[in-house]
Amino acid sequence: MRDGENIRQVAELGVQWIGMVFWDKSPRNVTMIPTHAGIIPDRSSIHSSQFTVHNFKRVGVFVDEMPQNIITRVVNFRLDLVQLHGHESPTLIRNLRRTLDPDIRPGIQFVKAISVGDRNDIAAYKDYEDCVDYFIFDTKCQSAGGSGEQFDWSVLQAYDGDVPFLLSGGIGPDDAERIKAFHHPRCIGVDLNSRFETEPGIKDINKLKAFIGQL
Repeated sequence: MRDGENIRQVAELGVQWIGMVFWDKSPRNVTMIPTHAGIIPDRSSIHSSQFTVHNFKRVGVFVDEMPQNIITRVVNFRLDLVQLHGHESPTLIRNLRRTLDPDIRPGIQFVKAISVGDRNDIAAYKDYEDCVDYFIFDTKCQSAGGSGEQFDWSVLQAYDGDVPFLLSGGIGPDDAERIKAFHHPRCIGVDLNSRFETEPGIKDINKLKAFIGQL
């Protein structure tokens, strides 16, 4: 996301993580801090006249970015999690964690995206299970996510790791029942993106509210 008011409206729905893409090839690329309504400066003070917004974590999404640029975004946007969608190595992730935690951003967490086309792709997680806090399983495609395309979630039964993961890949407003039917002991949430947008980076609040209400 990249618009402060839109972020505020989504946060009011109780969403736990809000992502910002820092990749210049993405139509969702964030180029400046979305400060409207105090979203970035002080998330704890976001209120409306009716209720207090749930606290949420800020996720920065990167694709094969230079480490120094990631560190700069973590500081400037006060990111809680770094989500890596490229070919980042385990060594790079370990070095980033050592650099950021505890001196720069104590408790920073890392998410590694695993692109899935079939059951064989799941095994890629094994290279990262000792250096990340979460996985996100997304549809294998030409771009680095956000394609709106789905994959066969049944192949995730091949995942036997201990690291929690998020379910992703073209989840849309009509998928609530499908999500409720999906069960895996390490699945902790779902990633909602392109099929809930009015335009890249802007979420349709009504669609999100209706969908969340079905879960």
